[in-house]
Amino acid sequence: MTVNEPDREFPYRREDFDAIRQRLYQVAGISMSDSKQQLVYSRISRRLRALGLASFADYLMYLRHHGEEQQEFVNALTTNLTAFFRESHHFDLLKRYLQAHAAPGHRFRLWCAASSTGEEPYSMAIAALEALGEAPPVKILATDIDSRVLAVAAAGIYDLERVRDISRERLKRFFLKGAGGQTGRVKVRRQLRELVEFRSLNLLAPQWSLKPGFDLIFCRNVMIYFDKPTQARLLDRMLGLLSPEGLYIAGHSESFAHMSDRVRLVDKTTYRAVPMAGREVRA
Repeated sequence: MTVNEPDREFPYRREDFDAIRQRLYQVAGISMSDSKQQLVYSRISRRLRALGLASFADYLMYLRHHGEEQQEFVNALTTNLTAFFRESHHFDLLKRYLQAHAAPGHRFRLWCAASSTGEEPYSMAIAALEALGEAPPVKILATDIDSRVLAVAAAGIYDLERVRDISRERLKRFFLKGAGGQTGRVKVRRQLRELVEFRSLNLLAPQWSLKPGFDLIFCRNVMIYFDKPTQARLLDRMLGLLSPEGLYIAGHSESFAHMSDRVRLVDKTTYRAVPMAGREVRA
């Protein structure tokens, strides 16, 4: 069966699509539906042009023999939809949690498990500053599989369009307005940047090298890309990294009602681990 169309630049067969989505599942655990055939063609065609290859079959062969291309492959096919204070109720909850659990000598550890271009972890940092004041005892680990978006996040520079829904008060307090060549852009202030550590991480990696004891894990609108067995496996690993009072924050399109043996709902798409004797931590 072919998915090729007469006006396409490169030959594109159903076998090519199936091979690509199988490789993506093996590398990143992402399940790609048949509806993504055009997306795959569009994204991978860019790699063909960049590498001077003539077909998807050539690209798959290239991918097998050039390990450095794997990151570009994953970068090309991952979707990074994000915004400052997206699903704002979670950041209100974060502020309440920080205030309720603040104690002398306690340093909060938060994990943003799919940081994309940085809007989510910087929103977490803003919430921490608003909840606890200047220099809050908070460290935010922000991870993503896509090295390209991590570079954008670490720079912390955004077009004004990206911050249009942020209040004027927050813009003044937490962002610097660009001038000269940076006109029309803003940059996060140092006080935000110092709270966040960006790190590359593949959630399917056998080892995460993360210490247990996270107070909150934001893993929003990520599980929807994985099949049910992978979701269960990843959720178990993340729950094992939470502190006893820790919370797991999911996205609006995600539900773990079918995993009631693992988590219980405590707020809107917010979960706490059900105590399980011998829960394995593999990070």
